[in-house]
Amino acid sequence: MSGKATNTPGLLLRHPDGSSFRFDPGALCLELLPTGGPGPLSYFEVLHEPADLVRWAEESRLPGGLGAGSGESEGLAVSAAEVADARALRDALWRIAESRVREEPPAPDDLATLNDAAARPSLTSRLTVGGERSWVPGGTGTGLLSTVARDAIDLFTGAYAHRIRTCGAHDCRLLFVDTSRPGKRRWCSMERCGNRHKVRAHRARLTSSDVEAPSTDQR
Repeated sequence: MSGKATNTPGLLLRHPDGSSFRFDPGALCLELLPTGGPGPLSYFEVLHEPADLVRWAEESRLPGGLGAGSGESEGLAVSAAEVADARALRDALWRIAESRVREEPPAPDDLATLNDAAARPSLTSRLTVGGERSWVPGGTGTGLLSTVARDAIDLFTGAYAHRIRTCGAHDCRLLFVDTSRPGKRRWCSMERCGNRHKVRAHRARLTSSDVEAPSTDQR
């Protein structure tokens, strides 16, 4: 699934079947997951070349100014090798996050992939005269992945680590961190899985009400 950010929190994900819906996973690292994944999730792969990773950075919850040729920051310089690294990190994050949901330890190889990415220099931000965030020139795909990996470590070790969840729909694997105050988020998106659940429940109630009740007439 590909995504595009707007002023509304989260990404606008576009499914290969043509449908789209808004999805806010609650963390930068989890925004990388809908770009594809291991096994059957490769069906959703969108990270094929450097421009794809640059586009993801632009559409993510990172502040603006990371696109190619984005003025003062000079954009991101991404190589084909870094795109491959992004896919490897993303796949490791899928497995680590799903292990967390199952309350199982992550695989050593996936931990190594995450920690190796986090050990590299990350993107560097700075404050502008106008009070906005910009980026120090020379940002690379490796720096972007380090920023994502460090965000993941913060998530997996932070106050919301126990709130990483898989969407409640039986046919959806999207992962999110529930940062809501009540902590009762169930769906990846109310526009998609939440709405489908409500429609099914409504149809079930209609079907149930159509069943004729036993007659109480006494003749």
